[in-house]
Amino acid sequence: MSENWCKIYDAANALEAHSLKGMLEAQHIAVHLSGEGLGAAAGELPANVVEVGLWVKVSQQAGAQRLLEKYECAEQAGWVCSGCGEHNGSQFELCWHCGQDRLAQP
Repeated sequence: MSENWCKIYDAANALEAHSLKGMLEAQHIAVHLSGEGLGAAAGELPANVVEVGLWVKVSQQAGAQRLLEKYECAEQAGWVCSGCGEHNGSQFELCWHCGQDRLAQP
């Protein structure tokens, strides 16, 4: 990766990495992933070796970090949709009841 990109997160697996990549790209943040191919070796390698790295442009690092911090906090607590008031588990990016995006929450 060139000097204009920086690694900001190690996702536990490719599924989490692609979910976070989609979340960031929806906010117009360019993302590259590294280490995706190692997932096939899960069980053969230490867990931290099969993590997938998320890389963003240095100029977008601060915004990406804020979104990832919000993701990590939400992952622990779940969230209540501002559109319909439904409680959603932390694993959901969209309200299961009305489809509102979690990032659109106040």
